[in-house]
Amino acid sequence: MTFQTPLPINKLNRKAIIWTISGADCSGGAGIAADIKTGHKLKVEVCHLLTANTVQNSQQLIAINPTAVDILDAQAQALRFDKPPSVIKIGLIANSAQVTWLVTLLMALKQQLTNLIVIYDPVGQASVGGSLSSVTAIALRALLPLIDIITPNLIEAQQLNVLSTHKVKHNPLQLAEQLLTLGCKAVIIKGGHTESTESSKLSAHCTDLCLQRLNSTSSSISTQTIELRSPRITTSYSHGGGCSFASALASFLAHGYLLRDAFTLTKAFINQGLSLSSQRENNHSNQSYYGAFEQGSWPSQPEHFPQVISPLAQRHQISAKFPSLDLKTNEKLGLYPVIDSLEWLERLLPLNLNIIQLRIKNKNSEELDSIIEKAVTLARLHSCRLFINDYWQLAIKHGAYGIHIGQEDLAKADLSAIANAGLRLGISTHGCYEFLLAKQLQPSYLAIGAIFPTKTKDMTGQIQGLENLMQILSLAEHIPVIAIGGINQQRIERVWRTNVSAVAVVTAITEAKQPIAATQSMQAILKN
Repeated sequence: MTFQTPLPINKLNRKAIIWTISGADCSGGAGIAADIKTGHKLKVEVCHLLTANTVQNSQQLIAINPTAVDILDAQAQALRFDKPPSVIKIGLIANSAQVTWLVTLLMALKQQLTNLIVIYDPVGQASVGGSLSSVTAIALRALLPLIDIITPNLIEAQQLNVLSTHKVKHNPLQLAEQLLTLGCKAVIIKGGHTESTESSKLSAHCTDLCLQRLNSTSSSISTQTIELRSPRITTSYSHGGGCSFASALASFLAHGYLLRDAFTLTKAFINQGLSLSSQRENNHSNQSYYGAFEQGSWPSQPEHFPQVISPLAQRHQISAKFPSLDLKTNEKLGLYPVIDSLEWLERLLPLNLNIIQLRIKNKNSEELDSIIEKAVTLARLHSCRLFINDYWQLAIKHGAYGIHIGQEDLAKADLSAIANAGLRLGISTHGCYEFLLAKQLQPSYLAIGAIFPTKTKDMTGQIQGLENLMQILSLAEHIPVIAIGGINQQRIERVWRTNVSAVAVVTAITEAKQPIAATQSMQAILKN
């Protein structure tokens, strides 16, 4: 399943719009206040429908005053066509009448807005103690099939488990699987309440789990599991952190990010806010005070981003490291042609390129063997870094400089064999989640794309753009980054200004009327 926002929002150069349907916390930490602060920090427009006015402070919950359904419906109808949302975040639902109203509203909105995403953060208990809602888990059964993403913490997931046939107490993955059977398309279980396996104390790390439905049939459900881990940050300024998590997720999805990337950015946003609060708290003597979570800016610092938990990364930790590209200080690779034949290689090698990729398709094994052997010999004569796309066994056999592997083939490749053979490794990535995962493998370079729409591959939902490219570059640290996808002579200078190490091009050369002149022209741009 891929979550995408309607294209007209971006085409009209308007801010993305999210709705938050939640309660008001007069102490300013949680609910609508947290949602608005988060949304504004993350550059979305926030419309809010208030389900209840609460009376609470940092010590206790005193009263809940639900909003009448007719008022909520009037607000929703006033906004429905004037400011239609790309994402709706639902928090506190005060009573069963509001559940019934929400079901009717969401059914109508989903008919009107085919790409609408609905997030539900199931708020039942106030952080300071006391019940915020009279809604039972059973009453939510009709709502859950209309929810795209539900974001409970471990305790809330356990409470919702009463709706499932099989009762699970503590295992987050099993709890998420049970919630998926109730109709949600994705479940994110936040790890802030996870206890250590060795004691009843909270663990030193927080692991957030996302289980996403990819497709389903009458007999089975295909899912993807994403786990993100971060060191636990202890601070008493965390009131509204759960609300901020869900509204940050809504904001990133409204900007058009895939769920995996929105989830990763959300975790970084939360880590950043907790770090800010922790730093300020260290300067004050009253550390028992329960204060509001502090919303920071768009996350960009590597230390705030989570670790991607992956069997692939865990397996590769014990293998040899991949060699570097032997670049001098401040040296860049420049133009990176991606070609599909020996003929193209022979034409381009005399141009003194630093790096070339040979991407061959539709050849039998005997032809592939011969082509790669000749290509490796030619590249060595011209002292060019030649990367072979995908065929890592043949690259090892013929002593190629490097191998480039796409995400779809990464799990099948023997990374240890590639490293032990002394080959360099380049990996394709499409967004911050894949970038962080691939970075853990310590490759020789990382490619990010598609920067623009491209003719060579369907990249629906994965177009990065220059702004996202620059955000991902801040995570690279010492690893060279190559931009690829839809880059032509008109766009190449803008991409180069982002400070990537190389710009990969395909049709800008292979479909040019004068390919050698086009190559030399782009080389000249990348030397400036």
